[in-house]
Amino acid sequence: MYSVKEHWVEQARRVLSPNRNARPKDGGVSLLVVHGISLPPGEFGGPWIDDLFSNQLDPSGHPYFAEIKGMQVSSHFLIRRDGELVQYVPCDERAWHAGRSSWQGRDACNDYSIGVELEGADDVPYSQDQYRVLNELIKALRATYPKIENNIVGHEHIAPGRKTDPGPAFDWSQVCDHAVVDS
Repeated sequence: MYSVKEHWVEQARRVLSPNRNARPKDGGVSLLVVHGISLPPGEFGGPWIDDLFSNQLDPSGHPYFAEIKGMQVSSHFLIRRDGELVQYVPCDERAWHAGRSSWQGRDACNDYSIGVELEGADDVPYSQDQYRVLNELIKALRATYPKIENNIVGHEHIAPGRKTDPGPAFDWSQVCDHAVVDS
């Protein structure tokens, strides 16, 4: 069971990202956004997601890395294929994961959301370890940030036409209480 203390999940490995800033004063966490990520695309494992979120990705390490050189992005969490949980940004701060986005008429989802990346690809099934960790994380986050309630969506739902993750391979029926957008 996960526990949140001072906006950090105690059981997560920490890799501090500089790609974060303060939430608006009238903000607060009321949305959880599920993403999918792999670096290079379609490949799993390796240090590259940590490197990307900490601005240390070597652009000569892979041709794709040169394409995203200088990109400053982050997420609050990453769940690796084996279920390892990594946290990059404390939950009371804004991570840079959603980009141009809107949910239920409210723009700028980074202002009021927690981003959870799953190591994966739109067309590759996510692992059972990832669903288990995601569900445990959701329970801990709901206990600390009750406004999340059933506001759990995919990146594809808050940036339709621009983003497709976590994609059709993500099984929403395996998420806590099935309290998510129909996919």
